[in-house]
Amino acid sequence: MKVLVINAGSSSLKYQLIDMDTEKMMAKGICDRIGSEGASIQHKTADGRAKKVVTEIKNHVDAFQLVTSALVDQKVGVISGLSEIAAVGHRIVQGGAVFDKSVLVNDEVIRQIRSLIPLAPLHNGPEADAIVASQQVFGKDMPQCVVFDTSFHSTMPPKAYLYAIPQEYYEKYKIRRYGFHGTSHRFVSHHCAHLMHQPLEDIKMITCHIGNGSSIAAIQNGKVVDTSMGLTPLDGFMMGTRSGALDPSVVTFLMEKENLTPQQMNEILNKKSGVLGICGMSDDRDVTKAEIEGNPKAILAHEMQNYQIAKFIGAYAAAMNGVDCIAFTAGLGENQPSIRYGACRYLKYLGVKIDPILNDEYVHGKEGKISTFDSSVAVYIINTNEELVIARDTKAIVDKLKYASTPDRTHVDLEDV
Repeated sequence: MKVLVINAGSSSLKYQLIDMDTEKMMAKGICDRIGSEGASIQHKTADGRAKKVVTEIKNHVDAFQLVTSALVDQKVGVISGLSEIAAVGHRIVQGGAVFDKSVLVNDEVIRQIRSLIPLAPLHNGPEADAIVASQQVFGKDMPQCVVFDTSFHSTMPPKAYLYAIPQEYYEKYKIRRYGFHGTSHRFVSHHCAHLMHQPLEDIKMITCHIGNGSSIAAIQNGKVVDTSMGLTPLDGFMMGTRSGALDPSVVTFLMEKENLTPQQMNEILNKKSGVLGICGMSDDRDVTKAEIEGNPKAILAHEMQNYQIAKFIGAYAAAMNGVDCIAFTAGLGENQPSIRYGACRYLKYLGVKIDPILNDEYVHGKEGKISTFDSSVAVYIINTNEELVIARDTKAIVDKLKYASTPDRTHVDLEDV
């Protein structure tokens, strides 16, 4: 079975075609600048063949048509026809309290995804548009499945997900902690348990998804008990351009003093804060170079980042009354040894000991254990694979769909799979 995995944004559409018999990527790419001048598709196969075409891409329908053309292209294609694709799996950022697992798409699912746009205005709308565009290109008979970033975090108890605000706002607007990067946290936790040769249900694990956007999750008995991102991906600790958690009065104070609208304040906190706000750079390669050169603001930015990561790890160790394993993943978690070491040096009281040689070696796709043999807590580097999680869920739904006895197949989901 071959599954096409889609991660759509308002002006982009990323894709991977995965052969589920081997769970290997066959081809991947991105349609960029959709609806703007200079739009293009960049396509690359697993064996290294590549193609980039600059062309007009008016909307997501155009993008899907370019993707399908690339997949069957004589020079860079990987399949002989679209009939080889068994299903399409879509990443959806916000499932709210509606979706706690991946589901098969129908009209009601699309309607519910759109109803959650106020909780993720930059994501759910374009993602719903992409589902409709995919249906137009592939036809209604092609199974379309959706996998939610928030669903893995749906096991959090009320003491973790509720905010201490008047509960009428939770009841009216569903304002609560949802968490994000759930697909990554799910893959990393299961894969790390596999490398540890232990059932995930027996491990108290803290997964650290550290990239330009970052989040940390506490996982006990295989279930998320807390996570750093909240109602939106802005919450938690400082990121590339996001502030992370701060005193709410900072927001109202700045809005009053600078005469800012909510939209302007949102722009500042999401796109002008974090590491960028501290040192004027958001790309960690630039920050690291400046730190090596002695730039005090770059040094401070990394110190703040490492300190805040360590604080969340410590808090989650307390929340679970202990921790057996810490796993780092995503762009910086997988490839920036200084951040891993910088955070872990605060955790000596937990018995965390990092092997500095292994820590420096485990980059660019190398994964495994970087803690010493006598460390009380195992520390791992795990290469995340969110696309594979989406493909696996999609395959599970389609497999169940094949054997569903009910004629109403709109209710097929991952329950009992």
